[in-house]
Amino acid sequence: MLSADHPRYKWIALSNTTLGTLLATVNASIVLISLPAIFKGINVNPLEPGNVSYLLWMLMGYLLVTAVLVVTLGRLGDMFGRVRIYNAGFAIFTVTSVILSLDPFDGGGGALWLIGWRVLQAVGGAMLMANSAAIITDAFSAKQRGMALGVNIVSALAGSFIGLVLGGILAEWDWRSIFWVNIPLGLLGTIWAYRSLHDTGVRRKSKIDWWGNATFAIGLTAVLASITYGIQPYGGHTMGWTNPYVLTGLIGGVAVLAVFTIIESRVAEPMFPLKLFKNIAFTSGNGANLLASVARGGLQFMLIIWLQGIWLPLHGYSFESTPLWAGIYLVPMTIGFLVAGPVAGALSDRFGSRLFASGGLIMMAISFLGLLLLPGDFNYVIFGLLIFVNGLGGGLFAAPNTSLIMSSVPAHMRGAASGMRATFQNAGQVLSIGIFFSLMVAGLAKALPGSLNAGLTAQGVPADTASSIAHLPPVGTLFAAFLGYNPIAQLLGPNVLGSLPKANADKLTGLEYFPSLISGPFHDGLVIVFWLAIAMSLIGAGFSLLRSRKPVALPEPLDGGLESSNGELVAREAEIAAELSEAEPLNPATAVAEPLDEGDDDAVRSR
Repeated sequence: MLSADHPRYKWIALSNTTLGTLLATVNASIVLISLPAIFKGINVNPLEPGNVSYLLWMLMGYLLVTAVLVVTLGRLGDMFGRVRIYNAGFAIFTVTSVILSLDPFDGGGGALWLIGWRVLQAVGGAMLMANSAAIITDAFSAKQRGMALGVNIVSALAGSFIGLVLGGILAEWDWRSIFWVNIPLGLLGTIWAYRSLHDTGVRRKSKIDWWGNATFAIGLTAVLASITYGIQPYGGHTMGWTNPYVLTGLIGGVAVLAVFTIIESRVAEPMFPLKLFKNIAFTSGNGANLLASVARGGLQFMLIIWLQGIWLPLHGYSFESTPLWAGIYLVPMTIGFLVAGPVAGALSDRFGSRLFASGGLIMMAISFLGLLLLPGDFNYVIFGLLIFVNGLGGGLFAAPNTSLIMSSVPAHMRGAASGMRATFQNAGQVLSIGIFFSLMVAGLAKALPGSLNAGLTAQGVPADTASSIAHLPPVGTLFAAFLGYNPIAQLLGPNVLGSLPKANADKLTGLEYFPSLISGPFHDGLVIVFWLAIAMSLIGAGFSLLRSRKPVALPEPLDGGLESSNGELVAREAEIAAELSEAEPLNPATAVAEPLDEGDDDAVRSR
């Protein structure tokens, strides 16, 4: 076991935290792509009206819980030790993976078992995500921090795409295997973390902000859950935004979050230190992080639907096999992340973070524009190049932006800052589903009914049946395409298909009919989606360029209220001094007491 001051310890910390965040993010997308196999395995049709909630909670529950808890768990890491909370997260994540794979029930009971234990698994995942960046920031000096965070953050982002491929492969074998794969890696990571990691950061003895924790969890859960249910049909409407429960959740959740901000501004030791937002680097970095997460999450879901519902069937892939091949055809995006992330992190340590973060989002916007111009049946070489560029842009942005955020806060708040960063990122993914699905449904609602009605009647479907099916909410069609089901077969059902001539029935359920039918309306919706993604990326790029005009000042002094987990305050003071050694002396009369802000790194390096 290496001591915390050993030269190789930082690489152990980086390796273990990278494994932890990779597992946590892979686990979100591995279930996403395996949903058809999971529901088939527990004998549930997710597209039946009574089962849509199972589908949504399997899809969104993990993301929602991690978004809500990462700030609280990061703050607890500041108080009780980041490594301690991180290690507990690894153990919880591993144990719940075992339990999930042992689901003993069928039908609704089996779905509830998976949803409930996924929620608990998300608690472990949130512990890992909330503290990994803080542990790395503690272990690495400012000169190497961007590189280290680049490796960690980009592996986490790439994990969401790796999970798509891995889940598709494993689900073909056995749906339980998507949880089995976590067990050996989880055991290795847990034992390794308990034996090797040390709390080297500065901790502050403080009380738990119970009211802040409660109002934050209730308010954010209400908002995100309402957004999730807002994409379901309600009362003859294509979506549920007029549903009283959805409106109550949105309005009530926002009201509770308003109360939360009042509480946090008045308590002595807040869970969510609002004063951090006085730092422009911290605020702009998190704003860019949220916008990038929304744009990236929307892209992931839209590309999966595009591939599974249109392109892959048109190229001869059965609907049942499209989840696997959609993951494979998205590999260029993952490669882009893996190539750009560590390189951008290392270069940002030398040349500053802002231009890399901003340039990455601009590159993402350009790739969105290119995707917008593609036809429904695109040339894959061009498509692969565009998603590779998008991955490069995401990789260029992620590490420098995280370095800006984490280096702009004092050492004793790094856990809370890491949790706040993860909250913006995870909440952005949940928001992206509500926003982009709503926009896509709105676009489809204008064009799909006419195309569907004309296409069905042309194949002999009775006019009243065709009209009834054509005016069903488009979200069902999207979900069917997303899950790899044949949407027309799901919409017509065996009775209607059985009454048609075999040639007509075969044409309706063939690989080309539905993709050709939906391609035009889907592209109309895609135009709206990608223009919004372009706008978000460009605004985020502008946020990344913002910088503080205040002079660099010393971090908060290490007073009696602070302690190092190993009692070596002198070592921490030496690290702070080293980080500040490149900055020019301050004029005491004009200095503002705020932490070293790597948001001002360009200015510091120019001196």
